[in-house]
Amino acid sequence: MARYVEALERYRGGRLSCMEAAEFLGISERHFRRLRERYEADGAEGLIDRRRGRASGRRAPVDRIEFVVEQYRTRYWDFTVKHFHEALQSEHGFALGYTWTKTVLQSRGLVAIAPRRSAHRKKRPRRPLPGMMLFQDGSPHPWLAGQAPLDLIVTLDDATSAVYSIFLVEEEGTASSFRGLDEVISQHGLFSSLYTDRGSHYFTTPKAGGKVDKGQPTQVGRALAELRIEHIPSYSPEARGRMERVFGTLQQRLPPLLRLNGITTVEAANRYLADTYLCEHNARFAVAPAEEGSAFVPFAAGLRDILCSKHERVVGRDNCVRYDGRILQIPEQRHRHHFVKVTVQVHEYPDGTIALFHGPRRLAGYTADGGLIREEIPIQSAA
Repeated sequence: MARYVEALERYRGGRLSCMEAAEFLGISERHFRRLRERYEADGAEGLIDRRRGRASGRRAPVDRIEFVVEQYRTRYWDFTVKHFHEALQSEHGFALGYTWTKTVLQSRGLVAIAPRRSAHRKKRPRRPLPGMMLFQDGSPHPWLAGQAPLDLIVTLDDATSAVYSIFLVEEEGTASSFRGLDEVISQHGLFSSLYTDRGSHYFTTPKAGGKVDKGQPTQVGRALAELRIEHIPSYSPEARGRMERVFGTLQQRLPPLLRLNGITTVEAANRYLADTYLCEHNARFAVAPAEEGSAFVPFAAGLRDILCSKHERVVGRDNCVRYDGRILQIPEQRHRHHFVKVTVQVHEYPDGTIALFHGPRRLAGYTADGGLIREEIPIQSAA
């Protein structure tokens, strides 16, 4: 106020022109003339903004404000503000902006004002094409309301942040890694490289915190080598920043959605993730690649006997194979009377079933508890 009065008095004293006074105040010359007329008519009181104390003509109706507050308190209390605002738009046709929604919730004390972010760090450039590098990791979290933490296994493309595979399991491990790889390769084809942490199912690490020993591959490492997919170990959480940010988003958004849809079992959650959430997530968060095209390569061969655990065993004198506490009886074969002292290969699949191979020949299949699957099995080759 004092600055405006000073400029007007200087103008009246002839020390400033109308243009100079407007420039001094940082306003237009036209607006300065309006202020001059009000000052001459009403004095300093004429400079007071006439909108002060009056409700804005654009102010949202009280019932609209109360509706938003009530929805957040009763139905969406565990949503982030951004996620809540998107739900209002999609389910209730809400037309007001995100900033308005956030301001209302903050003014009612329903959400806290976010602290200032730290200094920006430049992100690693993405690969230019889909299929050049994928991430795979698991995140333990109480995904289902009121239940023990489960592991969410996600396989993600570096070029686009598109999620290709997402499901819940009780514990991350070799079987869950094979399942994720199978879903990706079956739908999209072979990719160039896979970037993972150094978990014991991914790499052998002789010394804790040290470098991995690629000369002693795990079952996952062996399968990736068979598929000619480069396996890249991560040596710091920062190196997996893109994956960590995705898990941050999922931990904020997914549990409230599962609760809102009444999902309480792993089976129902995995159906929802595959049938509904995956497409919605990619539509919201995936980005366009830097270049046109794809690095995925079609793969027509079978994956079942690649994405499995393989172990060699020597057949006993009773024509049986001992494997992990189970006795696997080799049934009668047309091409050979017995396999005593012969080295065979045990394939254990992610679903727990087992098969025995002698070279490329499949001898028999077994249930997870070692029972022989009695069916006519055509001769087939192992990968």
